[in-house]
Amino acid sequence: MEVVGLFIQVAAYVLLVAVIIRIIFSWIGFDPDNPIAQVIQEITEPILAPIRSVMPRIGMFDLAPMAASFLLIILARLGARLMSV
Repeated sequence: MEVVGLFIQVAAYVLLVAVIIRIIFSWIGFDPDNPIAQVIQEITEPILAPIRSVMPRIGMFDLAPMAASFLLIILARLGARLMSV
């Protein structure tokens, strides 16, 4: 169980960092055709798209990255709990 918990925790934190990078890229107007931006988008879109289908935008604000961040933090903590069992 310890290996599974560690995998879940590491994967959740890696995805969380990718979501944060995507947020920063959107703030600074990073070129979407850049290969780095494309990789980040490919990593995060499977997480953000289902959340966007449930949570609509509020004006010009997309709250899906914030919701994804909360879910990934919860998932990382669950992984940590699995490691301690």
